[in-house]
Order: sequence, then C-alpha cells, then structure tokens
Amino acid sequence: MGIHEDIAQFEQSLNELIIKYEQYFLGLEKREPVRLLEYVERLARKYANVKIVNTMLNFKYTSLVARLNSYKQYWGRIVRLMEEGKYSRDRFRMARQGLAGEKTAPESQPPSKSDADELFQRFVDARKACNLPVETITREMIAAAIEKQKPAIIARYGTDQVEFRVVVENGVPKIKARSRRTP
Repeated sequence: MGIHEDIAQFEQSLNELIIKYEQYFLGLEKREPVRLLEYVERLARKYANVKIVNTMLNFKYTSLVARLNSYKQYWGRIVRLMEEGKYSRDRFRMARQGLAGEKTAPESQPPSKSDADELFQRFVDARKACNLPVETITREMIAAAIEKQKPAIIARYGTDQVEFRVVVENGVPKIKARSRRTP
C-alpha cells in the first residue's frame, strides 16, 4: 500500500473511531473503543518519521494527526467527567431515571425512624446515586447542620413547621427546607 492509500485508510478509521466514541458517550456502546483507538494511533505513527514529499498528502496527514490529538484530549476529558459523575449526558440519563433534578422525599415517613434518620438516609442515597463519597457523612453531622440552621429557617418562613427534602442540583445533593403546608 502506498502513502495515499494509507492516509485514506487513516482518515476512514479516524471517522469510524469518532462515531464509536460518540456511541459510547451516548450509552449505545458498552465499552470504550480502545482497540480501534490503538489501531488509529498505529496508523498515525506510521509516517511520523517519514518525509512525505507530496505537499497535499503531507498536509492531509498532519491535519489528520492534529485532529486525532484534539479528539483524544476531548475524549479523555469526557471519560474523566463520566468517571466523576459530572458528565451532562449522564446527569440527563439519571434525571430521566428519577435520580437527579428536583427530586423530593415523599411526605410519608415510617414511624420507626426519626425525621433526621430519614433525611440522612435519603441524603446518603442521593450521594451514592451521584457517585460521591459517603464515608464522611454521619447522622450527627446532618442533625447538627439542621439544628444550626433552624433559627434562620424559622425567621425566613415565620413558622417552626418546616420540612426538609433532599434535592440534587448540578450533580450535587443538597438538603433544602420549605414551610410545611397545613391541611
């Protein structure tokens, strides 16, 4: 195969790799296309130390290598965001499944658990759903934060009838207060 055919194969494989990565990021492919990436990188290195005399082919080759490098940086950033749970398409998928967004805790609570225990469990579940660490969160920490904010909440809402809910905003769970409506 000549240089012209190799560069055409490089371009075709690069386009296929771009499509495979987009399918991976959309969740259509289960695994990252690592083998195809290695093959395309091998094609890119083939003429790295060779002087290409034809200016048109040299330009096309260097453009494809630059395009590959740009996409590799982009893919690396997206994969890192996916691993951290901050990738917007993942958050969209989580919201579609009911794990993110303005998700509130149900009003009914089992009588065996206190309000703080229920709130703590919902907060821990939300952090797990967002792939955030939960080892440092304790029931006492949640209860202390609520007690610390109670005077400000009572002053803001003008009542001590306040209910707390767990809300996920931008991939981070938060505890929010609102006045309890009396029937």
